Amino acid sequence: MAASRVDAAPWAAAPAVNRWLIPVGAVAVHICIGSVYAWSTFNRPFQALLPNAPEWFSPPYTTYSTALVLLGLSAAFGGPWVERRGPRVAATAAALLFGCGLMIGGIGLALRQSVLVFLGMGVIGGMGCGLGYISPVSTLVKWFPDRRGMATGMAIMGFGGGAALASPLNVRFMNSLGVPTAVMTLAAIYLVIMMIGARILRRPPEGWKPGGWNPPEKSSNQKSITRNAALRTPQFYLLWGILFINVTAGIGILAQASPIVQDLFQKTPVEAATFVLLLSIFNLIGRFFWASSSDYLGRRNTYTTFFAVQIVLFLLIPGLAGRGEWALFQASLFVVVSMYGGGFATIPAFLADLFGSDNVGAIHGAVLTAWSAAAIAGPVIVTELSNRAKLGLAPGASHVHIYDGPLQVLAGLLAVGFLITLLVRPLRSS
Repeated sequence: MAASRVDAAPWAAAPAVNRWLIPVGAVAVHICIGSVYAWSTFNRPFQALLPNAPEWFSPPYTTYSTALVLLGLSAAFGGPWVERRGPRVAATAAALLFGCGLMIGGIGLALRQSVLVFLGMGVIGGMGCGLGYISPVSTLVKWFPDRRGMATGMAIMGFGGGAALASPLNVRFMNSLGVPTAVMTLAAIYLVIMMIGARILRRPPEGWKPGGWNPPEKSSNQKSITRNAALRTPQFYLLWGILFINVTAGIGILAQASPIVQDLFQKTPVEAATFVLLLSIFNLIGRFFWASSSDYLGRRNTYTTFFAVQIVLFLLIPGLAGRGEWALFQASLFVVVSMYGGGFATIPAFLADLFGSDNVGAIHGAVLTAWSAAAIAGPVIVTELSNRAKLGLAPGASHVHIYDGPLQVLAGLLAVGFLITLLVRPLRSS
């Protein structure tokens, strides 16, 4: 229909494009790189395979945090390149980096070479994640100026959904193929799917807008600013802080989700993998639900809701674990993870609202350095503080309270995030 098709005649010989096909390509890319969220299922198998690996290799730091640090850095430095070359070239590069990175990691596992695993899955795969993350998002913001929150939610929903598929696949492939072959097989599958998604992605023609839609007067007068100009505004750093805190809280849980439920509720690795799968589903749902809701609630109100609710839940969760209330414990983490995913999906629309949509890919890439910082902070808070508490226990003592301290620290950070969100204001008109 007119609202969803491009009239190609004034621009190029390419056929008209239905804008609703673009999210299909975006989800294909994001669902593959989103498998990084299921990498907690690799932690203990990798440790068992490489028991003599150096301390710096200890998961989740290599197989999870390093990839996410490189994701943020490559998104930040590659953002302007993505805007220049377009989403198809960027997504193709992402497919090659992510697929080859996993392949190198699998070879490293087969050879028992921790350095190869680090370079493949951590560095090269992380770079693929970064380019693959921002290219579909900036494209969808341009195709859906009338529904920015929903559009970014569609793409980033795929990233959250990647773990929902990868979590059971990881365990099944490792059990049937062995750990190295499982990783290499997944690499080949992801490479093919991402290349297909890359072929679908494209920019809308310059000046295009959906048929029958007229931008609100406020946004029609808004001038898009460059990434460098955005970096000179306090709003950019407030949004950076908001994303950092929301991600730190959620990623601390996700990085150790499988070990947490094994420690607190004596779940088996298979049961823990099922729990990680459920977390991934709520991560996925939250991305679409909260980002779409932000079109009506407003971006700032959405984030204040995230922080207020999570503060309460992080303070309640230790008591739930101590009393063995498994159902309420699960429900609390499902809400936390949905808001974690929702924060990711809402931030591109927030950026477009403040800075305009023309350079949102480059600005989004810069703000994703908050993800890099959070990828270090979250797992360190949860893993290191819980390990210290574990070392202080008497032999045979229950592990049920070893996560109390980390959760209280995260609740304090969330309170800071709530206050920061209240400070965000629109840019002054020049």
